[in-house]
Amino acid sequence: MVAAVQRAVGWGRWVCTAAAPRPWRLFGAMCLLRLPRITQPLEKEEEEMAALMGQIELEKSQYSDHEIRKLEEEEQLRKRKESLYDDETTGKTVITAQDLEDKWEQKLLRFKAAPRITDADKNNNRTSLNRRLDSNLMLLVKQKIGNQDLWLLPQAEWQPGETLRSTAERAMATFLGDHVQAKILGNAPSGIYKYKFPRAIRTEDNLGAKVFFFKAFLQSGDLSQTELKKDYLWVTKDELGDYLKPEYLKKVNGFLLDL
Repeated sequence: MVAAVQRAVGWGRWVCTAAAPRPWRLFGAMCLLRLPRITQPLEKEEEEMAALMGQIELEKSQYSDHEIRKLEEEEQLRKRKESLYDDETTGKTVITAQDLEDKWEQKLLRFKAAPRITDADKNNNRTSLNRRLDSNLMLLVKQKIGNQDLWLLPQAEWQPGETLRSTAERAMATFLGDHVQAKILGNAPSGIYKYKFPRAIRTEDNLGAKVFFFKAFLQSGDLSQTELKKDYLWVTKDELGDYLKPEYLKKVNGFLLDL
């Protein structure tokens, strides 16, 4: 009987019920994403629309508390100059709204924004997380499949007693260790990739493999402390085609969004 992959009622967890023989070997794989750290640059039309909306908002806006305070102080200063205002603040240190604006202006002039293009971008260092800061980055690792070394999402073969999610978590931990925290999205797979083994090794009890993909967001961790056991890369969606085989890439693109 073929090993069944079913969703446990009331648990929301995908489990595998062992039945022998199993013609399909089951694997759990983790799609680990580093989310964008900065916004993407605006297109020309977006910049024009943003400027228009900003102008409309400015024209329809009301005075803020700071602006009202500044107007009141300017009126007090005018009366004081005309000797129509009895100054009760003589000898006192008063910080006016204009003083605050001058202080903020000086602070703004000292501010220097971080560059959008990093050294990793300039060197095309795809092992660094400090690149393509406005895009998702996905972890790829090189694993030996049969007699080939292939770029894949981190994957491991299912073991009896595991859920498919825990198999995918184990695959991720195998490469990243305990130095990284990730938010896993749900207990159900995001996608499935099925392939048959070459005819030379294919049998009725060993027909092929089914890979169940789970997704996770990288939250925190110091990857500099992690000694990856394999070659690895952090790549964008448009760079996946440089490494993944077409059929595998098609399945990954089926559940991967890059907004």
